[in-house]
Amino acid sequence: MTTSPNQVDAALISRRSIRAFLPTPVARADIEAILEAASRAPSGTNTQPWKVYVVTGESLARLSQALVAAYDDPQRDALYQEEYRYYPHQWVSPYIDRRRKIGWDLYGLLGIEKGDKARMHEQHSQNFRFFGAPVGLFFTIERVMELGSWLDYGMFLQAIMTAARGRGLDTCPQAAFTQFHRVIAEHLGLPAEEQLVCGMSLGFADENALVNTLRTDREPVERFTRLLD
Repeated sequence: MTTSPNQVDAALISRRSIRAFLPTPVARADIEAILEAASRAPSGTNTQPWKVYVVTGESLARLSQALVAAYDDPQRDALYQEEYRYYPHQWVSPYIDRRRKIGWDLYGLLGIEKGDKARMHEQHSQNFRFFGAPVGLFFTIERVMELGSWLDYGMFLQAIMTAARGRGLDTCPQAAFTQFHRVIAEHLGLPAEEQLVCGMSLGFADENALVNTLRTDREPVERFTRLLD
């Protein structure tokens, strides 16, 4: 089958982190097709280090309830620790500037004022409700694997999100779940040798939701590229 560059570009460019989904179910056949397509992602010496757990229906509802309870716990930062650091220990420009911008762009869009911790908390808690999506995906890697396999994992995740767009579906990749890896491990029955990489919500975007009008900026190619003749 031949795929035109425009189709691939359209799937890549239209991908965005959706923060409000419709409850419309996603067919199991579509989920499996997305994962099958993404399985063609490259990995060093074909190690294919990814493992995927798909959660829907009552399993999703129970896990969401447990995650929201953990997030709402006043002692959560003492009780729940990330296994790996996703963000840097020390922020520098331009990365901290981009991080702040998307945060205030989102809160500004939703009318959440600086210092309104209650509404910020509520908005962040939507992560643990999967933003209303009918499908939650969790990704794990065996602890024996090294940094190269984590790089491979990023390509696999990108492939999933691109394949979803090709089917008219949307996603939100979420590092927010990593703080609560023990809660997730218990609900999914993860073996001790597996480590949570991240989660992802999958479904149909609610195009009428204000939060989904957010568009993030991207740096122009000439700012992050050197062309050497």
